[in-house]
Amino acid sequence: MLQSRTHNCGELRLSDAGKSVTIVGWLENVREVGSNFAFCVLRDYYGTTQVVIENQEMMNIIKPINKESTLSVTGIVRERESKNPKLPTGDIEVVPETIQVLGKCIHNQLPFEINKSREADENTRLKYRFLDLRNPAVKSNIVLRCQVVAELRRLMTEKGFLEITTPILTASSPEGARDYLVPARNHPGKFYALPQAPQQFKQLLMTAGFDKYFQIAPCFRDEDARADRTPGEFYQLDMEMAFATQEDVLSTLEDVLVPVFEKFGKYSRVSQAPFRHIPFNEAMERYGSDKPDLRIDLEIQDITDLVQESGFGPFTGATVKAVVVHDFTQARKWIDKLLADVEVQTGNKACWVKVDENGNLTGGVSKFLTGCQEALTRRLDLKPGSFVCMAAGKKAAAQKTAGVIRTLLGKRVPGHFDEEQYALCWIVDFPMYEIGEESGQLEFCHNPFSMPQGGLKALEAAEGNTEKLLAINANQYDLVCNGYESASGAVRNHDPEIMVKAFQMVGLGEEDVKAKFPAMYNAFTYGAPPHAGAAPGVDRLIMLLTGEESIREVITFPMNKNAQDLMMGAPTTVDKSQLDTVHIALLEEE
Repeated sequence: MLQSRTHNCGELRLSDAGKSVTIVGWLENVREVGSNFAFCVLRDYYGTTQVVIENQEMMNIIKPINKESTLSVTGIVRERESKNPKLPTGDIEVVPETIQVLGKCIHNQLPFEINKSREADENTRLKYRFLDLRNPAVKSNIVLRCQVVAELRRLMTEKGFLEITTPILTASSPEGARDYLVPARNHPGKFYALPQAPQQFKQLLMTAGFDKYFQIAPCFRDEDARADRTPGEFYQLDMEMAFATQEDVLSTLEDVLVPVFEKFGKYSRVSQAPFRHIPFNEAMERYGSDKPDLRIDLEIQDITDLVQESGFGPFTGATVKAVVVHDFTQARKWIDKLLADVEVQTGNKACWVKVDENGNLTGGVSKFLTGCQEALTRRLDLKPGSFVCMAAGKKAAAQKTAGVIRTLLGKRVPGHFDEEQYALCWIVDFPMYEIGEESGQLEFCHNPFSMPQGGLKALEAAEGNTEKLLAINANQYDLVCNGYESASGAVRNHDPEIMVKAFQMVGLGEEDVKAKFPAMYNAFTYGAPPHAGAAPGVDRLIMLLTGEESIREVITFPMNKNAQDLMMGAPTTVDKSQLDTVHIALLEEE
């Protein structure tokens, strides 16, 4: 026990009655009952203890002290007359003999009540995060995070993985997001980059002869915030295995993650290994997403061929997807809200029909579908009380819109969402290439270092044919849990000839590959082992385990949605002398 205390605020029990003790902590509350009688609550990391003031001397000391000051209280433990069974220390109280202020809170008014900090404005919470974290409900997420990280380290080490740290200052490389750049003082005009991930370093470790690597790795990406993604930095369980197949990686992560979900998760049910494997194209067809929430029992069905001649303009020449819910009793206002939310989330309109008590289509776009009613009834297994919500457009847009419809219907119509579980699956066979939304050019779909299925032969056979290139799949996989991408990985492209050919497809020649990835390209020419790996996101994993809706709730000192650290005041301006040292001049805005 620390010198300044004999016990913490969570451990005194009835068996300690009569003992002289010293406890320390924050003054959480003072409730005065009379001129010389008050109940105080002292709180530390471990819990709370009631301190009872019974004389004028102690009242004179406690009365001017602001809440959240830190105190040392020495006194006698006694049994409480009015016990609190909800507290571990609810059977006792401490009658003080001395009270000493260790750290004075000079503020009469706090920015929020500590135990209700989660009700405060988020920016206020982040500005005063050191106070927010005093709330036991907030602190518990950080404690859980520490326990989970320790468990991940233990399990990975038991499986023979070495924890190896990789550099933070490195070279910029095109890995799908914007880099954070650091000017190099000794090399004017040149910059380091903070790593978006330790991708190249872990592959180099495999080439260097290490067999199994992992680390709890910080990653830096200049991305916009989302509920499940924090801007700036995040952490992942980075891992790689030499002489490994896809199945080696998947089974290893299943062995590690299932016990973590079972031990620390909010829900008692967890998918058991081996997790279900769903090819990317199948996921898009059945669920409208490569991150399907399998707690929802609804699936998407294709009705394109049945409605082409319906005469409804949006269906003509379009892909049409449908989601069906039976025993539907919601009102028109509910349906209108659903359609509005679909449009907000996707930018696309949805349409609908219902089946009346006579088995006929009614409402929505039903007048256009009378000619194909019988065919729709058979394919969609329609019956009185069925509701059909439809999306139309280009194939990818129709799939994604239908995916949002599926999610909203599944979570809003009772009986289709089994929330109390962790439903995990692997999405496999991702496309190697895609057409970039912004560039309109062929780009890598995900990780440029993935091995294309079929290797060099597949690339050579498709060269110059965009349609064939888009049909090539990569040996790449994502772990999905409850609708969130929880890990991403791949069998790596370890052959320099295949690597060069893969990059040629997106307009980068051999010299570009050598220039952008000099260490990895060079290392691969010295005999690289086949290797594979993945990287579960630690922040997102903790978010899932706690059931939080915002990832910022599980990060100790998160930025806000605008990538600002309100507590530290970052980002901030710096002195001109600092800029001069790193050879940077700021241009004045016109």
